[in-house]
Amino acid sequence: MVENTERLRRTMMFVPGNNPAMVKDAGIYGADSIMFDLEDAVSLAEKDAARDLIYEALTTVDYGDAELVVRINGLDTPFYENDIQAMVKAKVDVIRLPKTESAEMIQTLETLVIAAEKEFGIEVGTIHLMAAIESAKGVLNAPEIATASERMIGIALSAEDYTTDMKTHRYPDGAELEFARNMVLHAARAAGIAAFDTVFTNMDDPDGFYRETEHIHQLGFDGKSLVNPRQIEMVNKVYEPTQKEIATAKNVITAIAAAKAKGSGVIAMNGQMVDRPVVLRAQRVMNLAKASHLLDEEGNYIEK
Repeated sequence: MVENTERLRRTMMFVPGNNPAMVKDAGIYGADSIMFDLEDAVSLAEKDAARDLIYEALTTVDYGDAELVVRINGLDTPFYENDIQAMVKAKVDVIRLPKTESAEMIQTLETLVIAAEKEFGIEVGTIHLMAAIESAKGVLNAPEIATASERMIGIALSAEDYTTDMKTHRYPDGAELEFARNMVLHAARAAGIAAFDTVFTNMDDPDGFYRETEHIHQLGFDGKSLVNPRQIEMVNKVYEPTQKEIATAKNVITAIAAAKAKGSGVIAMNGQMVDRPVVLRAQRVMNLAKASHLLDEEGNYIEK
């Protein structure tokens, strides 16, 4: 019988690591994942203070059920190892490595994480990893990066650095990102991890944001990186399942329960066998429906 352990990651909200107010309040907006940024959002003069601020927040602030991610500084910086030490000690859920271009970069990170876990008496394997893909080399190596460690929970496309590397820029139709998006997505799916789309920074273009989010949803991305809390509800709206999708999923879940009650490994619905992809899709739809508050306590659809 198929069991569902998938975590919803529709929204990963960036929070500057040098902004105490935003760091403190990051949990009130309802993002699935909160990503505290020690890299691009923080000036060189503020790196150490930002690291201390995020460490303190991770060890004292209750962020509810949100997955907590920290984007550390790159391994080509003097802040890299100190960032790893502090974030492992704080028991962050996920460390995000910027500008990842090879599996070796992830493996180097993992080696340092293991050493820090042992140093601080944390069970080895506790801290998970993810990679930001920001260059042509990173895109082409995405399959190897995605499988570089069993700790990997996802890979994310970062469009600004990528388009600069490609000697282009962002366009409204997103054609310049199509190859990269598909490489990142296929690499993630082949590795069994999550795929995150890039940020959309123009808050004066909500229609463009909806178009882009609908497009990456259709492609199959798990979610989108965000720069503004207002975008959370917008992404969640796109990812909401329809009433028809929920009804079909409920029928599949009922069939699973019936098969389990009979002690049967064969799931049947309306006289036809239900295969594994249909079961997995139904479980994801029900997870999305619950997260979108579309079901009451009895599992009935709630009209909005």
